[in-house]
Amino acid sequence: MPRRVVGAVRNLYGLLKDTVSAWIDDYAPSMGAAIAYYTVFSVAPLLLIVISVAGVVFGADAARGAIVAELQGFFGTEGAKAIEDMLAAVSEPATSTLTALAGLVTLLIGATTVFAELQSALDRIWRVPERQKTSGLWGLLRARVLSFGMILGIGFLLIVSLLASAALAALSRGWAPLFGEEEAVAHAVDFVFSLAVITTGFAMIYKIMPRARVRWPDVWLGALVTALLFTFGKFLIGLYIGKTGVASGYGAAGSLVVLLVWVYYSAQIFLLGAEFTWLYAHRYGSLRGQQPAERTVAVKPGRYVEPQELRGRPEEQGRHQGP
Repeated sequence: MPRRVVGAVRNLYGLLKDTVSAWIDDYAPSMGAAIAYYTVFSVAPLLLIVISVAGVVFGADAARGAIVAELQGFFGTEGAKAIEDMLAAVSEPATSTLTALAGLVTLLIGATTVFAELQSALDRIWRVPERQKTSGLWGLLRARVLSFGMILGIGFLLIVSLLASAALAALSRGWAPLFGEEEAVAHAVDFVFSLAVITTGFAMIYKIMPRARVRWPDVWLGALVTALLFTFGKFLIGLYIGKTGVASGYGAAGSLVVLLVWVYYSAQIFLLGAEFTWLYAHRYGSLRGQQPAERTVAVKPGRYVEPQELRGRPEEQGRHQGP
């Protein structure tokens, strides 16, 4: 085997090994639990806004039908039913102008909450110092506006996906005589295109959401790795949920439990891809040669400080000085 190939394999193994180590050191399972919790409350208003954006082009019914079909492929029948019930609840018409206004504000806050949590997780992964984070009312508004922009971007990706899926379905019928069965060609084309759309979505989040200087070349490989893990991982997650009967012991709440479990494991894939992107940027990307910042340290729940700030505290100095 050529020496160059051996070196590439060794570098890839080291990158993947260090990615898993960083994922563990950053307490990704805990961050994933927080993301899953907020997602359960955000998924219905988030999808409602996305459907509204896509409905401008295709109509609300067509957009809703396409999303529900995708949800059934991701979550299975029980998880998709839970989301449909949430959508039905938030879609009920308001009885007054004041109620409609309050509902709109609640809708926007609910839809953007999960993106705010994603930003917090990505900031921790990218070692963003506390002093660089905008706090107060302005910081909150900025985070919500950015999150809403991401929602509009997802809606745009859905429009592109629906348009391209219709076009590719028509083209695959023409390609079928050249490659064999029409169904096999359609599935192959749909897989490649879906992978491209998912990769683009992850790249947008990895590039835009962290409050750090991230360049586009740094995120594409990590986004592709995440999209591949996500695409194949959803089958494993579905197999796990189906074989273990995780929802059977929760009665009426079983559908919600399925959704929560699915989102939790998907969040782990997302965070693993974010760690991969951070490491790739420092080893082979725009941050190559730069010493990564030290990880922020938790001094109490919800409060993180930089290591140098912690070292400057009297109790920390006394701890190192000894008796």
